[in-house]
Amino acid sequence: MRERDELDVAVKTVRALETGIADNVELIELGEAEGDEEIVRDAENALVELKHTARRTQIETLLSGEVDGNDCYVEIHSGAGGTESQDWANMLLRMYTRWAERRKMKVETIEMHDGEEAGIKSATILVKGHNAYGWMKTESGVHRLVRISPYDSAARRHTSFSSVWVYPVVDDSIDIEIREADLKIDTYRASGAGGQHVNTTDSAIRITHIPSGIIVACQQERSQHKNRATAMNMLKARLYEMELQKREEAAMAQSASKTDIGWGHQIRSYVLQPYQMVKDLRTGVESGQPSVVLDGDLDDFMEAALAQRVGVATDVAAEE
Repeated sequence: MRERDELDVAVKTVRALETGIADNVELIELGEAEGDEEIVRDAENALVELKHTARRTQIETLLSGEVDGNDCYVEIHSGAGGTESQDWANMLLRMYTRWAERRKMKVETIEMHDGEEAGIKSATILVKGHNAYGWMKTESGVHRLVRISPYDSAARRHTSFSSVWVYPVVDDSIDIEIREADLKIDTYRASGAGGQHVNTTDSAIRITHIPSGIIVACQQERSQHKNRATAMNMLKARLYEMELQKREEAAMAQSASKTDIGWGHQIRSYVLQPYQMVKDLRTGVESGQPSVVLDGDLDDFMEAALAQRVGVATDVAAEE
């Protein structure tokens, strides 16, 4: 039924584009014939909007991977630099939350560690929505911020780094075998603003997968059993995402036209001082309005990165 609904939406979108183009071209011809500049201008503006819709629809067709339609986990970790990096990690968390809200997606906090003075040391959120992983997968990597520090009394310029890791939620149709002997399971007391069980019971769970070194944690629920189940699902998702990454790297090694998007590489710079600019280092897409980008306007960057993976040029990339 979900596949049927998605196809139904796709067909309706294409038909709406065809009808919109035909109607507005006809309006332009009518306006020119009658000398009505306002009708012509409105129809031309409508065609520009249809162009943006067509571009986004084209990008949606690229999200055909086996788990692109799934929900996803987003992990954010602050880098070296103490309060500065922790505040930057919190800004990234807000940016992705706002992006998801713009697309009518739901966001759930799975795990969060607050910084000592401000910001967060790390956080894991669950983004639920149509093609959540397909869109968000291009955001994995290191993000760099340059700004005048609000925490520096000398008002000096600081550079901060935080890493983002995105991996898909896997459903029951994907079988992932995990041996109990390969797991190290620790319990600890949940941290947070308060609550009946916070700091009173060891309800939080941390699972380490020894062969891969992957560590996942969950303190969302009061129940240790529920947190363990969620953490196991996260571990399965991480292991599956690791396998997907291996496949993608193997495919990319065969194509010299694709850029390296391996883990640990800086993918985007956000400069607030001495000038205002956000630049994606993979695609070259830029924005002179970092405040708008940090408020969740990421579509141009995501579209260009997705198109680059399959060698399709978007309008934004072409203009750059």
